[in-house]
Amino acid sequence: MVSCGSVDTDFDLLDRWRAGEAAAGEQLLERHFDALCGFFESKCDRDADDLVQRTMLACVKNKDKFRKDSSFRTFLFAVARNELLHHLRSRHREGQRIDFTTNSVAEIVTTPGTRLANNAERLRVVEALRQLPVDQQTLIELFYWQELDIQAISDVFEIDPGAARVRLHRARKKLRELLALPGNDDDEAVLAASR
Repeated sequence: MVSCGSVDTDFDLLDRWRAGEAAAGEQLLERHFDALCGFFESKCDRDADDLVQRTMLACVKNKDKFRKDSSFRTFLFAVARNELLHHLRSRHREGQRIDFTTNSVAEIVTTPGTRLANNAERLRVVEALRQLPVDQQTLIELFYWQELDIQAISDVFEIDPGAARVRLHRARKKLRELLALPGNDDDEAVLAASR
């Protein structure tokens, strides 16, 4: 609820949801719905709706287990990443090993087309991102498009912040190579413009 012109925080909504107020849970999930859709559309466009629903169901199921050690948004993207990895494992050929630090979505899921074709620059970036290993793609998108900070990303990936910085640096370097960008700052401009 809104009181004195202020908007409830995610934790306020979560507390009310945990206390049995279903509308607070709906409002909390709705607040992050668009970001969640974007997270999945760039990886598995044909299955994005299903993955969003699975993530939301997992949040409903685990809402009482969330300890508030991080933001709700961080918790949500940690759940989303787990749902993504589970989905990609299920789509991968049986008997073959899958390594999300080296395999890209393009190698795992071969789905033609994308709903992002309306924006040529975004499509170019998304196609380059899809060539990255899943973990690198996810890391870049969480940092640039979902605006999670290094601490939140380290929570999502369950690594220390120093390791998250190193992985982000390597992912940026690889993305620059795929986009044939010369400098360190160009990738940020391209990624920001393609949100």
